[in-house]
Amino acid sequence: MSGANTTRLANLHDVELAALAAAGDRAAFGELVRRHGSAVRGLLRRMGSAPAEADDVAQDAFLMAFERIREFRGEGAFAAWVKKIAARLYLRRLQRERRLAGLAQEAEDGSVDAHQPDAAGRIDLDEGLKSLGAAERLCVSMCYGAGLSHAETAEALNLPLGTVKSHVKRGLEKLRTRLAPAGAALEGRQGNG
Repeated sequence: MSGANTTRLANLHDVELAALAAAGDRAAFGELVRRHGSAVRGLLRRMGSAPAEADDVAQDAFLMAFERIREFRGEGAFAAWVKKIAARLYLRRLQRERRLAGLAQEAEDGSVDAHQPDAAGRIDLDEGLKSLGAAERLCVSMCYGAGLSHAETAEALNLPLGTVKSHVKRGLEKLRTRLAPAGAALEGRQGNG
């Protein structure tokens, strides 16, 4: 691919690139992969995937997106569309490996203590997500990372809607506590007493 074509593609909007890809322009789809590949892999890692597995699932998601590119209408962001594909593929992989049944047990057996600060007293979102139980992490990641609704998440996980909402609510509460500055977390608890 020439440098002029690369520059031309880099200046196009995702919707324009998707239209070109639907017409058979592989370079246009390659630009979409370049733009959004790391975000898709990051979502999968936050959902609990190992880095190598995240790479594999992301690759599968982009292959599926390429095969279905004509279905992308540009009504939402391309990144959200491909993240939904990736999240669903990851969930199918979990179900296939029968790890989903162990999520509830793992959450009951205990997760990392959400109130224990790290050595520097700072934490980022990925570390916060690791502190959640597996079911909470999965539900929060799907609803806020992949952009799925609670109902879509419930359908994808084959869980009752209320269960998904509970996991998301508990997960977000733990994240707020975990990510809040030390003084703010204490003030919030004292004010609720």
